[in-house]
Amino acid sequence: MARYTGPSCKLCRREGRKLFLKGERCLSEKCALSRRATVPGQHGAGRKAVKEYGLQLREKQTARRYYGVQEKQFKKYYVAADKKEGIAGENLLSLLERRFDNAVYRMGMASSRKEARQLVRHAHFLLNGKKADIPSIILKVGDVITLKEKSRSSEKLKGLIENIADTNAPKWLDVDAEAVSAKVIAIPDREDVDFEFNEQLIIELYSK
Repeated sequence: MARYTGPSCKLCRREGRKLFLKGERCLSEKCALSRRATVPGQHGAGRKAVKEYGLQLREKQTARRYYGVQEKQFKKYYVAADKKEGIAGENLLSLLERRFDNAVYRMGMASSRKEARQLVRHAHFLLNGKKADIPSIILKVGDVITLKEKSRSSEKLKGLIENIADTNAPKWLDVDAEAVSAKVIAIPDREDVDFEFNEQLIIELYSK
């Protein structure tokens, strides 16, 4: 599956918002957006009036890049969210929150969603006791994520394991730091999303 392989910081500069794509670096003085808060490109410093479509597009791109989802896959999430009962925008964010890689990140086992996606692809985690290496799996209530026993000896993962206890996990995840596991105990609602989105703009974009 295609994926973005360019500089992560360029995405934050393009959207004009910190997307926290590089973990702790985004909170440090090395953050590219803090040092150069202009849109990438030759004419990035120029000011342009943004029309309604531009606002909708930027919000969609922000959400897509924040969760690390490709265009075609993001459209599928919108279609699924629109078919569900309730508010389409909130349904969309709920689906994105329940992605396997996002849940690994939210339980504190990765410094960024990109790192969480890599850990999942390398099959470091079990889902309900079985091998699962697909980051886009949508979790359901009752699903349990567990770090593989064999992976606990990894020096890199040892450092991440120590951070779990200090992670402010969302209320839809019941995290057990000692067992290095997390159980989905509820469907995420709008308040559980840890980023300021205007999801209505995304729905308006796709509704045209």
